Amino acid sequence: MTTGSESLEHVRIFDTTLRDGEQSPGAAMTLGEKLEVAEMLDAMGVDIIEAGFPVSSPGDFEAVSEIAKLAKNSVICGLARAGFKDIDRAGEALKGARRPRIHTFISTSPVHMKHKLQMGPNAVLDAVGASVTRARQLTDDVEWSAEDATRTERDFLCRCVELAIRSGATTINIPDTVGYSTPQEYFELITMLRNTIPNADKAIFSTHCHNDLGMAVANSLAGVLAGARQVECTINGIGERAGNAALEEIVMALKVRKDVMPFRTGIDSTMIARASKLVSNVTNFPVQYNKAIVGKNAFAHESGIHQDGMLKHVETYEIMRPEDVGVKGTSLVLGKLSGRHAFREKLSALGYELADEDFQEAFKRFKALADKKKNVFDEDIVALVDDEVVRGHDKIFVKALKVESGLGIAPAAHMTLVVDGEERATTATGDGPVDAIFAAIRALYPHTASLQLFQVHAVTEGTDAQATVSVRLEENGRTVTGKGADTDTLVAAANAYVNALNKLLVKREKQVPEVLTAAR
Repeated sequence: MTTGSESLEHVRIFDTTLRDGEQSPGAAMTLGEKLEVAEMLDAMGVDIIEAGFPVSSPGDFEAVSEIAKLAKNSVICGLARAGFKDIDRAGEALKGARRPRIHTFISTSPVHMKHKLQMGPNAVLDAVGASVTRARQLTDDVEWSAEDATRTERDFLCRCVELAIRSGATTINIPDTVGYSTPQEYFELITMLRNTIPNADKAIFSTHCHNDLGMAVANSLAGVLAGARQVECTINGIGERAGNAALEEIVMALKVRKDVMPFRTGIDSTMIARASKLVSNVTNFPVQYNKAIVGKNAFAHESGIHQDGMLKHVETYEIMRPEDVGVKGTSLVLGKLSGRHAFREKLSALGYELADEDFQEAFKRFKALADKKKNVFDEDIVALVDDEVVRGHDKIFVKALKVESGLGIAPAAHMTLVVDGEERATTATGDGPVDAIFAAIRALYPHTASLQLFQVHAVTEGTDAQATVSVRLEENGRTVTGKGADTDTLVAAANAYVNALNKLLVKREKQVPEVLTAAR
């Protein structure tokens, strides 16, 4: 039985992250990285993966060839200019593909023909027919693009498209190559082509919109409303200059607004966040915080009014579920103006149910942290509660710490510990500030445990980030890991070491090796 969603007309998602996206300055990927991205795209349901430009380099040829072999579901596409050398090279790279496509293109606008190609209209028409015919000899799936289509004279564009279809093109791409068009203009262009060209019904029309004026997604969706049934896009919208239409925005717009765009895609949207992070990692292109769908703040709320609305009903300020794009949940970003209600709800959402005394102490420490940091994120809250409240009844804790270190200065730690209610103070030196701190702790609380691990990482980003320190100690076959968090890395290191000592005390007294460790 067909469901309502399955009965909707299908819009194909053509992902060009590995070709157009990689053309972003600084976004080049290794073969291994390309294969990893391609595998993700294939798994998430991308209809067509443009794997590269085979004639451009031996590395690109190899990438297209290897991706063609590994793809299980997607059509694998190779780009080619109108020359036979390009087309033949693409065909060779795609030999291992279960479903190959050759994508050939040529410029059609007056400015491109004159200054880039130095060809007249008749020569371009000859190249269109010859290139599509050549590609069709190598595969039944041929896409043809009119580069700079939105700045092409309409009559000439119609002649080119009609010839490409007659020559065997099964997909016709109408690129807004320089991001010049507006949604209304693009809608009218696709509508005109589909209504004017006699054989338009023999091919699928595709959009390929750049974001120079910030309208790539809007133009692409206008194209879909005009009858295009393929959208070319990239993960995170990466691409030359200002980038391409963002896959995640196209997919979620069609998913959320079925009332005005009654179409469907085959994308598993719950994989979007993972795909975004993968592409960001392999290209070293960070995703802007306020980026739609995949930005860190896309499902975050800091305003007290917004937080109150969200706590009462999520639809007051969210039009889609974060889980639908693979995000764990809404983030109520707390700051110095947040109240106890929002803080308690945040703790509950993070899995903490604190007694009133512990809650008041946690809220007090949260306020102190919020005064230090511009934004307090979920990770900060977790670190704060774990570090200050969950182990608030430890027998040993750090009361005071002052560290001296620098160029030409012998590192020294002046420390006060409280051990079973008794204050102990000392000064110790070491090879570095952390070594001096640990030496002071050993002097104040002698023990035989050996240090197995010391690890530091930032909880969040920025110079005001909290540092989380992990310390692993081993004593008589018993191993424990302590953690500490603070905006001061040295304070976090001291707390982590003392936390580990407290865990050792529990193991000594109760002789139940894993209870406290597992509880963490």
